[in-house]
Amino acid sequence: MIMDIDLKQFVFDRILDENTLAHTLAVLGTLPSPSAPLPAILRFERTPLPSNYSWFSAWLHKRDDIPDLKIYVICPATDTHIRKYSKQNVLMVHETPALYHSIIQPYILAFDPARTQWVQDILAGTAEASKILNTSPDFLILPDMKWDTTNVSALYLLALYTHSDVSCIRDLRKTPHLPMLKALRRDASRVVHDNWGISPGGVRMYIHYQPSYYHFHVHIVHTGHLGLGGMTVGQAHLLDDIISLLELDPDDGHSILERMTFTYGLGTEHGLYKPMIAALAQLHDGVD
Repeated sequence: MIMDIDLKQFVFDRILDENTLAHTLAVLGTLPSPSAPLPAILRFERTPLPSNYSWFSAWLHKRDDIPDLKIYVICPATDTHIRKYSKQNVLMVHETPALYHSIIQPYILAFDPARTQWVQDILAGTAEASKILNTSPDFLILPDMKWDTTNVSALYLLALYTHSDVSCIRDLRKTPHLPMLKALRRDASRVVHDNWGISPGGVRMYIHYQPSYYHFHVHIVHTGHLGLGGMTVGQAHLLDDIISLLELDPDDGHSILERMTFTYGLGTEHGLYKPMIAALAQLHDGVD
């Protein structure tokens, strides 16, 4: 939804989350609309120090062309958005193949297509077309919205898969996806080198599980960009490791990614939290 936004009219309700390590703050409130106030989330992020400040400066002068904060506006904010940006406890869960088929896969299939419409718009060329850095029959690469495209040390790119046969990491197979993943790795390395002079090994490429949306994508992030919650152990799986696992697979039969148990953290506000906790509790009761 595109709308004119005047942040001076934002009415504060409460703080959803504050991360002192990542220098981010998420607050809930409302913004006016012709019919009624709309729920809105403002996410503040401290921008990195620009490279034109010398190392010996004792203080920073105000510069209108170098903002101190990046502000993300989500309006209207749904209950899903509010849960996502609220501070929450995290519990480590063990997702077996059986739990994937009984709980995770139905959750993915029921995922609201509207939540990935922005992905379809990019793939169709009706959004962000001028920002595309690389295209191929299987994927395209562009800057992630988290990056201001200025500070190279905070570089954050996104590779979007152009087909619909892979929703998450468990759908990857040696044939036909291994060649695609290798090509993606090669092209991403070339893009960051040609555009920003970053040498091989200068970026992390990883895949989330569980991801925030179920259209296969790969994150490409500068190795100096630390403090990102998305690099949490159990959620971020290095592309190199996924390629190696698929290389170990036989040419036929079930993929190792289909057969293995994944361990990861689920926040108490995640849509999978309650069904997974209930299922795991039943398994433990059965063992006892």
